[in-house]
Amino acid sequence: MLDYSEKLLDLIYSQVRYEKKFIICKDEIFYNEFLRLKNDFDRTLEEMTPLADFSQAQLSLKNIKEFYQNYQSLMREEVDYLKAGYPDTQLSFNQKKEEVTHSIISEIEKLKTAIRQNATDKIKILHEIGMELRQMGMVTTGAFMIIGILVSLFINRSITIPVSMLKKKTKEIGQGNFKGNLNLSFPPALAELAGAFNLMCNKLNELDKMKSDFFSFITHELRTPLSTIKMGMDLLRDGAEGPVTEGQKELMTVIEKESQRLIGLVNSLLDLSKMEAGMMSFHLQPQNITPLINQTLKELGPLVDSKKIILESMVTEGLPIVKMDSERILQALRNIIGNAVKFTPEGGHVKVSARSADHGVEVSIADTGPGIPKENLITIFEKFQQVIADRALLSQGTGLGLAIAKQIITHHGGKIWAES
Repeated sequence: MLDYSEKLLDLIYSQVRYEKKFIICKDEIFYNEFLRLKNDFDRTLEEMTPLADFSQAQLSLKNIKEFYQNYQSLMREEVDYLKAGYPDTQLSFNQKKEEVTHSIISEIEKLKTAIRQNATDKIKILHEIGMELRQMGMVTTGAFMIIGILVSLFINRSITIPVSMLKKKTKEIGQGNFKGNLNLSFPPALAELAGAFNLMCNKLNELDKMKSDFFSFITHELRTPLSTIKMGMDLLRDGAEGPVTEGQKELMTVIEKESQRLIGLVNSLLDLSKMEAGMMSFHLQPQNITPLINQTLKELGPLVDSKKIILESMVTEGLPIVKMDSERILQALRNIIGNAVKFTPEGGHVKVSARSADHGVEVSIADTGPGIPKENLITIFEKFQQVIADRALLSQGTGLGLAIAKQIITHHGGKIWAES
């Protein structure tokens, strides 16, 4: 309210200045500025009205409005006289306008005084209430402290110790110890929870064994035959078993390419499963990310040239050294930048930039591809999630690249997100 009051004073003083300039110069620019200030004054009064929560303020606002309307009427009347060619009336108008503007300013000052007094009265009442509440609070606090000490002693004996045991066992599970050896007999509710905890541990132990067996099966039963198929295709294509026609070579090339793609899918599944299970080891060392970005761009050079894509690199000099596993970060960069190149149409544009941010490094990849709907900007980092409008482009990926990148970045303590 005080800010609004000051604004009203500024507006009325400004209007008087522009009014006098107009009367003297007869320049419409000054009159238009006068009218603009009038609109500001009216709008400020309207905004103050709902804030006036006591009678004196409401009365002052009413008086200000009436005086101001009178001032505006006098101004309009004087303007009409001037336009009609009667300048002799200027003295009488000036006297009336000075009286009414003085009344407006006086009423605004009264309003400011009333506002300050009202605030002081409220603060005084609040202070008295606060003192009473403080006394009540001291008594209540003392009573609750005594009750709290008694209750805490009881809780410590009956609940805190069993909960601490549960907390300790939870940490052991997080570290990979799934032995169900939690023995609690009291209280009954926590004893029942301990039994469920032991059952969960046994199930986790079984699942952990199944997971290890699955990794072993994938490694030996899938990757080895696929490598053999690829090697056989190489031998056949090179004519190890006799002459091969051009058509057969093309067919073998297709088979070899698909075998390589399947090997990559198996390797990606293995990497992602190990990361999710916490079995992937990361060797963190202080390094600069710039060489890794340059290496990734160099590897993608042939694909960029074949698609006639403009690949722009904007890496800030003097990036901070951060702890990272270079092989894993390189894998994440290949997945993300490779996606950008893969899903950008011919003649498009891909930009890779890196800068210092929050005591670390922020790498951004932007492309002119088809884009991603807003509702899919989070789900694309889940396994087997692909959101591509062009079905032909959809077949180019496995839906694992971004999921692996997210796991790698998260394990480094960073974060990854997408904007479209």
